[in-house]
Amino acid sequence: MPSLEFFAPCPRGLEAVFADELREIALQTPLTVGAVAPGGVYFTGEPATAMAVNLHSRIASRVLLKIARQSYHNENDVFAFTFEQPWEDWFTAQQTLRVDLTALKTANLRNSNFAALRVKDAICDRLRKMTGARPNIDTLTPDVRVFAFLDATHCTLYLDTTGEALFKRGWRLAKGAAPLRENLAAGILRLSGWTPAVPLYDPMCGSGTFVIEAAQIALGLAPGGERHFAFEKLQSYDRSAWPALKAAAFEARDAARRTRRELNIFGSDISGDMLVKAQANLERAGLHDLWLKQVDARVMAAPTETPGVIIANPPYGERVDVRGSAARARSQDRETHTMRQQRDELFHREQTDEAQEDFFRALGDTLKQKFTGWQAFVLTSDRGLPGQMRLCAAKRTPLFNGPIECRLFRFDLVKGSLRESRSNQK
Repeated sequence: MPSLEFFAPCPRGLEAVFADELREIALQTPLTVGAVAPGGVYFTGEPATAMAVNLHSRIASRVLLKIARQSYHNENDVFAFTFEQPWEDWFTAQQTLRVDLTALKTANLRNSNFAALRVKDAICDRLRKMTGARPNIDTLTPDVRVFAFLDATHCTLYLDTTGEALFKRGWRLAKGAAPLRENLAAGILRLSGWTPAVPLYDPMCGSGTFVIEAAQIALGLAPGGERHFAFEKLQSYDRSAWPALKAAAFEARDAARRTRRELNIFGSDISGDMLVKAQANLERAGLHDLWLKQVDARVMAAPTETPGVIIANPPYGERVDVRGSAARARSQDRETHTMRQQRDELFHREQTDEAQEDFFRALGDTLKQKFTGWQAFVLTSDRGLPGQMRLCAAKRTPLFNGPIECRLFRFDLVKGSLRESRSNQK
């Protein structure tokens, strides 16, 4: 069977570590890693290759099967090219459909929405011509998703093999106000160089994303083992290898539950409500007995004598206020809800900025005093965070938490860590 071509998008900033992850998957499943592009990686393989990546990748957002690629000049060319493809070989008119289109540097198009409409119309017209019926459109939970990518000269059509995005592992029901996506958390763990033999501590664990991802990595659990995928609904997709892949994932899961292995993974949070959510997510993920405590990060202590890795996604700007500040405000402020809404915006912002500065200064002091020998990785959209913490960032990696541009700062915690000079901040 000739190799199929795939593209797997991932969170921006994680392309290199995602390519490394694909090479690890290739040790078990025939797979050739291709070019690394902004926001994803190309690869080739057999139908089972995409199944294995869907099942085992922690960093991919989804896996797209390339159908065809051709040059175009306008929307009519895009329609004709799409209409030529044998969509009836892949799905039926009785299945629901969604079309997504991404357009870059496309001066010949009226707009991307009109181009997406032409792709959708071409698929529906093709199925009506070949089968006598048109599929219904479902933008929320479609049976089939087609992705079109248009650059300045070419249109590429993809068929989704994933379904719901891969960061939806199936275990998260309880979440906080601004949850970190699971595949971004997994990528940060890989960027940190953490391995299961090294202690890991998330002192602001929220609903538990980092600790759950780390625990599943340590136990060898497939992130997609508890969910279904879009390729299971495709007509012409060779699924003969799927039962064996799924059985191996279930076997690893059952073995992990039987051994109840003690893990070197720790989480805490200032909010008891968040810890309740984290515990519920742990249980849904098939994990038990992880160390979770209610602790203010400003007064935390190292959970082990052996230095390890701290990893944290603290509250910042677009996400939420510093955890705990809202509760303090409620206890001090007895104004009505309407009066609070009318409170001067500038005053509120100044108060929030002051609370955040105090929080991060105290956090930096705690890290210097109680975590000597550890490495700390902190994800934030605030590029001035090292200065607020009075710590020197050994490395800064640009990442995107959804649409928010962030930096992953690495701090090597040694006694007497110095405040990073302003001239070194970017």
